[in-house]
Amino acid sequence: MKDSSNIILVGFMGTGKTTVGRILAKRLEMEFLDMDNIIEERQGKAISNIFAEEGEPYFRSLERELTKELSQKKGLIIGSGGGIVLNPDNVKDFSRTGMVICLSADPMKILERVEMEAHRPLLEGDKKQKILRILESRCELYGAIPLQVNTTELSPTTVADRIVEMRPTL
Repeated sequence: MKDSSNIILVGFMGTGKTTVGRILAKRLEMEFLDMDNIIEERQGKAISNIFAEEGEPYFRSLERELTKELSQKKGLIIGSGGGIVLNPDNVKDFSRTGMVICLSADPMKILERVEMEAHRPLLEGDKKQKILRILESRCELYGAIPLQVNTTELSPTTVADRIVEMRPTL
């Protein structure tokens, strides 16, 4: 079942945006785009290197430009970066051409999912404390998104099922 509107997955790192996005894309016969991967390809370096060499504000500006670009397209499943909500214009732009869904998870489940990953620049040092601090600072931003799925106890396939059920009937 093809659809021209986008599905945009937002949420903190480790909530399942990429995994669920790929499942949705296959099921709905839509293209999946991971914003972090696109930025890495275009910059020719990893997100962690962009943060280290250029700083977070520069990365957020790249994210903003990509949001403007992708929000002009149709028929996409988009996995956003976890900080996309830091700029309210990103969510507004994506909401115009699609369904924005926030994936969330319990902080300890997030830690479990990202603990062994080294490519998370915002989690350098004490990962548990960083996760708790960042989640607290973004809580209202994530909470402001009307469509929510808590992925803590759900398989990626079940999360995808819930999102498909949320789609407006055509």
